[in-house]
Amino acid sequence: QQFSDGGRSVFSKKARCAMQPASLSFVGPPSPLPALPALPALPLRSLKASSSSSGSSCSSWSSSSTLLGLAVAIPLSQRWARCRAMRSPRGHKSRSLASSVRRAAMATRLLGSSDLSVTEACLGTMTWGVQNTEEEAHAQMDLAIKEHGVNFIDTAEMYPVPSFAEGWVPGTTEEFIGSWLEKNPECRSKVVLASKVVGFWPNSRVPARRSVPEAADGVVFDCRLDAKSVKEACEASLRRLRTDCIDLYQIHWPDRSVPIFGQLQYKQKNERRDSVPIEETAAALKELLEAGKIRAYGLSNETTFGVCQWAHAAELLGMPPPASIQNSHSLLVRNFEADLAEACAPSNLNIGLLPYSVLCGGLLTGKYGVDKAPPGARFTRFPQFMSRWAPQSSNQKVKVAVEDYERVAKQAGLTMADLAIRWSRTREYIAHGPKSTIRTEGSVIIGGTSCEQLADNLKSFEGPALSEDLQAEVDEIHSKSFNAGCGL
Repeated sequence: QQFSDGGRSVFSKKARCAMQPASLSFVGPPSPLPALPALPALPLRSLKASSSSSGSSCSSWSSSSTLLGLAVAIPLSQRWARCRAMRSPRGHKSRSLASSVRRAAMATRLLGSSDLSVTEACLGTMTWGVQNTEEEAHAQMDLAIKEHGVNFIDTAEMYPVPSFAEGWVPGTTEEFIGSWLEKNPECRSKVVLASKVVGFWPNSRVPARRSVPEAADGVVFDCRLDAKSVKEACEASLRRLRTDCIDLYQIHWPDRSVPIFGQLQYKQKNERRDSVPIEETAAALKELLEAGKIRAYGLSNETTFGVCQWAHAAELLGMPPPASIQNSHSLLVRNFEADLAEACAPSNLNIGLLPYSVLCGGLLTGKYGVDKAPPGARFTRFPQFMSRWAPQSSNQKVKVAVEDYERVAKQAGLTMADLAIRWSRTREYIAHGPKSTIRTEGSVIIGGTSCEQLADNLKSFEGPALSEDLQAEVDEIHSKSFNAGCGL
């Protein structure tokens, strides 16, 4: 946990330390550091791997970046009043690929209140198994991790999506990642691996794949977030991912009824009185933390009320609070920016944002014309998936906003996808960096159905984000189309 005399928190200093595992120690204000000799400037683009082939392994990255690692580590040592893990569960040490890539190093940051050091970009994987083969998935991991230095991968037990696609098998994406890790064992210690357990979902095939052997074809169960289900889901994900620890384990969506996936209105008539209490789910996660099966946990598709309830439950149970929240956030969907952003701010609950669908399913790439979708594209194959953004079914406000964003992007010499991703990077809850006393942030989830798309998206993390003038133009468009990508 991180806090300062000027910060606000629902936790006292005593409670913060009590919430940490027994292996933690309290680090007080450091003594003044001696003056250090100036380090030579390091041309980041000169960091080269010892092997120039595109298939070079994680262990072949250049060790010439030792000085860069020292330069990054020095400011970290000056942070005071923090409870820090001296060693992560199961011997995993703090991980960073920031100085281990063959091109300009990708920025890293601590994720929320956790000790997870993640890159500014996070590799999304939800199409692997429906729109992408195992071979294509491995090629994308090679590209993102080995060539671009991404150290953060996000998946889920229910992936791939959509779940109504022909041949859908939940857990396939995790299996693809697991087979890549088995082929590249030296990379596991350098990658922050995130997965999710599904929330309330009646008559789902997902729980049937948690058992060994799995239930017969056609057998379905209700997905709930009771303790037994959470622990069984985690064990199944560990098997498929072929690892003994998931770095960030997330609740995909709540067990209670909430407005998610494009909805804005909370409706009392949809409340479920038998919803699993957050305290029960949290207690199961605490067991997984103590067993070393997960390093941190996060939320997803959560509300301000839910975030505060989770923080309260964590304090009562003497466990760390959530490290992250993964919610939809983009040029067309900005409902995170009010009370939820306040609750998650470093000065309050310190929960890092992992925005998903920053390109709105591909709508913000510019490849879709008015009421048209190119052959083989997501909205062509699955028009009912994310229909709020599909060109065939999105509302007029969405269409007008997309046209305006495309115009602004062209005037700035950017693609619309570049504009959307760079805008996400400017958000203070993603990158509040140097102005913040404590550097804890989020990470932008990006992906692609081809290596070409992925490479283009990763280029948006090179160089600066967006100028203040461009951000102002984006805000002007948003003021006219306010959350156009959402519905009631």
